[in-house]
Amino acid sequence: METVIARNIEASAQSRRFFFWMAVVFVLVAFGGFIPTYWARLGTANFHAPPIMHVHGALMFTWTLFYLVQTGWVATGRVATHRSWGLAGISLFTLMICSIVVFKITDLRINDAHGFGDAARRFSAITFLGAFSMIVMFVAALANLRRPEIHKRLMYSLMAALMVPAIARVFITLFAPPGALEGGPPPPFVALPPTFVALIFFAVAMIYDWRTQRRWYPAYLYGALVMIVTNTAAVLVAPTQGWLALAAFMQGLGG
Repeated sequence: METVIARNIEASAQSRRFFFWMAVVFVLVAFGGFIPTYWARLGTANFHAPPIMHVHGALMFTWTLFYLVQTGWVATGRVATHRSWGLAGISLFTLMICSIVVFKITDLRINDAHGFGDAARRFSAITFLGAFSMIVMFVAALANLRRPEIHKRLMYSLMAALMVPAIARVFITLFAPPGALEGGPPPPFVALPPTFVALIFFAVAMIYDWRTQRRWYPAYLYGALVMIVTNTAAVLVAPTQGWLALAAFMQGLGG
């Protein structure tokens, strides 16, 4: 019995360290993915962006760092501190979602003024439905606060899905022809390859759980399905008249 208890304690400690180091990976991916299209251009004279873009970027990156800190506290046994910052995390997540919506509305208006209105409205399906999937995963994680093994895996799934935009920037840098983005927003289907690349994060976590606990948690499967189904649905509905009308309505919010 003592041997079993000792093994369970060690497995729990290893799991905490795993989530912390994966949080480090998420920070590196989130920052590194945006180096070519944002960070490297930030101080250049020809980079003109609305203020909401910088607010949105700051909130997104702060959320990634917040997740790192939260996993760090758990990894070092400071679970009470982790819990005490829960309301701050909810507030930060809410601000982040609001920034996504406001930034996308602003982006729709800017693209419309440059003659790319329909392309921007089609691509907005990826952003708006993606934000909805993030809310679904976050709410599911909150609903499982008293089940920490499920809660932390749902939060991990949320972070894995959040890496899709950063991965997409890498695809743009490596594979998009020069000047491709000058013709307006890309077609929505370009979001699918980064989505499937993000499945690597889910696979790594599931393999780790199987090797250390001889089991895998359905939370990863649910998170991956939400990510895939949402982005695939966005690609399918983006060109429809119904979505274009809804995106036009969103574009007109706030005057």
